[in-house]
Amino acid sequence: MSDIDIKILTASAEIQNVLRDILIETVANGGSVSFMHPLAPEVAGAFWRDSLASAAREERIVLGAFDDEQLVGTVTLLLDLPPNQPHRAEIAKMMTRVSHRGRGVATALMRAAERLAAERGRTLLMLDTAVEDGASRLYEALGFNLTGVIPDYALKPHGGLTGTMIYWKRIDHVAPG
Repeated sequence: MSDIDIKILTASAEIQNVLRDILIETVANGGSVSFMHPLAPEVAGAFWRDSLASAAREERIVLGAFDDEQLVGTVTLLLDLPPNQPHRAEIAKMMTRVSHRGRGVATALMRAAERLAAERGRTLLMLDTAVEDGASRLYEALGFNLTGVIPDYALKPHGGLTGTMIYWKRIDHVAPG
């Protein structure tokens, strides 16, 4: 595989369409990312339109992983948190194309998200992942600490309940640059 290039994404019709397709593929393959299967293209498209608008307001950062020119994965770093939590950020919507899973895409996205969070003065990252078919091994390999499990937290995309695992990680603040 060629090198994966991580970029901050901004709104364009092409980017929104590919993100829409990645979200639909993820949900169809059982990814617990807040949506149910079948996911309508207009619903997935509206989600990304709103997310990228939020990124334009600097409330979040949407990252994309590119294999050559092909967008193959994404993760979002949520920055718009309550006033008493300016020191932390949340990781959300980690998704990798089925064709690129197990090839380091998610690790590259997470490392970039962590670096960007640190550059913005964030010293604590939080995330959650489904108990069933979630990415707990990835997050633990990247140094995230399991706080606990909440049972029956959400519906799985094809039905039935799954718990969620809550993770955190302290990171060092770094100067932008």
